[in-house]
Amino acid sequence: MLMISKKELGVIFQEVAVFEELTVYENIDYFCGLYIKDKKVRKQYIEEAIELVGLEEFKKFYPKQLSGGLLRRLNIACGIAHKPKLIFLDEPTVAVDPQSRNNILDGIKKLRDNGATIVYTTHYMEEVEILCDRIIILDKGKILAQGTSDELKELAKIEEKVTVEINHLEDSMLEKMKKIEHIEEVNYTGNTLVVTYNKGENNLGNLIEFLKKENLGYSKIYSERPTLNDVFLELTGKELRD
Repeated sequence: MLMISKKELGVIFQEVAVFEELTVYENIDYFCGLYIKDKKVRKQYIEEAIELVGLEEFKKFYPKQLSGGLLRRLNIACGIAHKPKLIFLDEPTVAVDPQSRNNILDGIKKLRDNGATIVYTTHYMEEVEILCDRIIILDKGKILAQGTSDELKELAKIEEKVTVEINHLEDSMLEKMKKIEHIEEVNYTGNTLVVTYNKGENNLGNLIEFLKKENLGYSKIYSERPTLNDVFLELTGKELRD
């Protein structure tokens, strides 16, 4: 059984937990100081954490002066400044601006690439695909599936998804389309048609031929494999949650 000390553990909660009366630098110094007593080493660790999350220009700022994205970056810096080997991150990119989100993800990738083991919880499946080597899908406290990204995608009934930008598509045409071989589902929202296939070859070509035959013009069409988001929705259901 692997044993790990508190010094080797980093925990970053979804709710920001920093001291309002301390500056950015002082907050990181406090949390790092719980584990790193050598002042010279601690100073180096603090500077590295600040650089990792991109807070170089905000060292003397107080939390109330920071945006939501900067606060989350500070929260992460406080949790990883002491260089833990095992890091728990709970939805660190919730409600942040795109720039902060990219910065946070880049920082997490650097931590991973530098050897840290990261346990990452999120509802954003695109982040999972970027960051995670192994994935567990949980629903109501139960494990529904686990494996690599490719292994989980094999669980999906969807073999291929074709998206078409098309105007004025009648319901009768959608019903006709649903009768095409290998089509699993047809959805039309706004001007976007999404056709999912359970198997088959040359699905994109066959759909293009169908659109031409029915004189249906379109502005864009592309094919893609199922995403982790497709797998997640298929395993957990598409109904709205409380």
